[in-house]
Amino acid sequence: MKEEIIKRRNQLVGFLYQKIGKPIFFKFDPENVHDFITAVGKLLGGNPLTRPLTNIFLNYSHPTLTQTVAGINFKNPIGLAAGFDKNAGLTQIMPAVGFGHMEVGSVTGEPCDGNPKPRLWRLPKSQALVVYYGLKNDGCEKIAERLYNKKFKIPVGVSVAKTNCALTATPQAGIADYVKAFEKMKGVADYITINISCPNAFGGQPFTKAEDLDTLLTAIEKISFDKPTFLKLPPDLSRAELDALLAVSDRHRVSGFICTNLTKDRTNEQIKALLKDADIKTVGGISGRPIAEISTKTISYLYQKTQGRYIIIGCGGIFSATDAYEKIKAGATLIQLITGMIYKGPQLISEINSGLVELLKKDGYKNISEAVGADYKKV
Repeated sequence: MKEEIIKRRNQLVGFLYQKIGKPIFFKFDPENVHDFITAVGKLLGGNPLTRPLTNIFLNYSHPTLTQTVAGINFKNPIGLAAGFDKNAGLTQIMPAVGFGHMEVGSVTGEPCDGNPKPRLWRLPKSQALVVYYGLKNDGCEKIAERLYNKKFKIPVGVSVAKTNCALTATPQAGIADYVKAFEKMKGVADYITINISCPNAFGGQPFTKAEDLDTLLTAIEKISFDKPTFLKLPPDLSRAELDALLAVSDRHRVSGFICTNLTKDRTNEQIKALLKDADIKTVGGISGRPIAEISTKTISYLYQKTQGRYIIIGCGGIFSATDAYEKIKAGATLIQLITGMIYKGPQLISEINSGLVELLKKDGYKNISEAVGADYKKV
């Protein structure tokens, strides 16, 4: 009975979003819409009446979805990826929306205005976004102050990156910026992700090179931190490059990987085949449907290569429970999304979680942890 009510509720919210909300939102500049939604989220999260109301309309829970990962309890595997709540203003409302965890940022050593506008575009035919924000955020000091002494209903991770400016373009300066951000965020985060894969920062992605990553991790490990540390990887690395990063990670304090960030490789034939919109911007990283398969392949490769030695968080092109389950069976323990919610609506998180319960039951699993890497486990 409860499941049927949840299903009807999700159908209603999804219908209203598709027929009313989305058509209105998609008539306006996407960054202005994002800023509006963020303001509404802050308002809803700051009110003791609107939080439970949001919970009634959007949340879903089931014991099958709970798991403990790296000592952290997750009510469900679906998280909000970094890049949506850049300045940690939505930590009070996202639990009510139904997320099992969220990641704020990316947070940089210094405040950053990001790249010039426009810097966010929709590709509706491709169900994708082109993102060129360039790590816009208030900086680690203000964001750490914002999070300090707050109690969260779900795990809150922080993504850290180097400030997007010429001053951090050299590896040495970039490392110092990462270290500053990490040091500031260590006391307010349930875990920290080192984002080495932003496609839109000045100086490119030097820390996807093994020797530079080794130097970066060596510097960060001087900071006392007893919680999980993840690396966020780009989808554009070759298998040899992934192997090199794995070899470095084996020598350092790395708990796992987020697979993957946005793609900037417009020469990838697989990506090109999935891009249906005529006006594809030449700058920015592409998210959404076009990177779904390449993200899953990266998850699959890392899981098989490491035999479950690392925690993998799947991110990229998740629009349904089937999409999420595919990544889980490929080796992802947790899932993150943004773009799917923008195209499908806020009820998507509940739809995915309730759909996962059905898929797990169908396959005979009593807990979602049993399905992680199921594609490669011996029968």
